[in-house]
Amino acid sequence: MAQQAGRSARIEARIAPEVLDVVKRAAEIQGRSVSDFVVAAAQDAAHRAIEDAQIIRLSVEDQRAVAAAILDPPPLAPALARAIARRTALRKRTAAGSKR
Repeated sequence: MAQQAGRSARIEARIAPEVLDVVKRAAEIQGRSVSDFVVAAAQDAAHRAIEDAQIIRLSVEDQRAVAAAILDPPPLAPALARAIARRTALRKRTAAGSKR
């Protein structure tokens, strides 16, 4: 269902009375309405969840290990080397066949 420009969507949630009391108190401390406080908190949580899913965090030790593997990669496993050779040969045959 598409929203018209300038209109806002509605969301409903059931929460325990003690949780509502805490939310009301926090909203009051910030000088916001409960609705504004909940929307801002949900948006902050959503941004954090998206960031956590998209950003890989590594320890300094792990960062060094990744950099070392990029700068000085280990030799290919024999099976991978054979697969690359077969793929290269197949591409050459395919390219030669299309030039005829």
